[in-house]
Amino acid sequence: MNEVYLSLGTNMGEREENLRDAVRLLRKKEGLLLKKISPIYETLPVGYVNQATFLNIALYIHTNLSPFEMLDVCQSIENELGRVRDIRWGPRIIDLDILLYNNETVVTEKLTIPHERMFERAFVLVPLMDIAKKPYNEYLMKAQKTLGTMNLEKEGIKVYKEIIDFE
Repeated sequence: MNEVYLSLGTNMGEREENLRDAVRLLRKKEGLLLKKISPIYETLPVGYVNQATFLNIALYIHTNLSPFEMLDVCQSIENELGRVRDIRWGPRIIDLDILLYNNETVVTEKLTIPHERMFERAFVLVPLMDIAKKPYNEYLMKAQKTLGTMNLEKEGIKVYKEIIDFE
């Protein structure tokens, strides 16, 4: 089984329900087993800042899907939930990003793993490290080290809900 970490974010509509819907759809996919879900974090927008705050979570998944099949699953869920790509880093109903796939590096025009900006973003690293499986692989060790250098208050990340039922 492949170990995959995903980041999910939303800042439009019923944000918590958007996360629930994405998790429900992931659970229905053949070849995926959801192992852990982080707490929900509320975070300030990054890049394009003139927008509502986000809710973010991370997921730990076991799958027999390839990285590219996993990307297709993520994009199909985004499309099913109404994701529109108007403004880079702009408002979104849902965003599913593959952060890590095993301890592999993938660099193509279509897909980059580890996610190319994950080590710059507290809203990714905080939920990720909440669910990271030990012993840490090299990318999780880098994430932990990077997170230790960040000022989380300045980064605008706070717990929104500690425990949530995503059934």
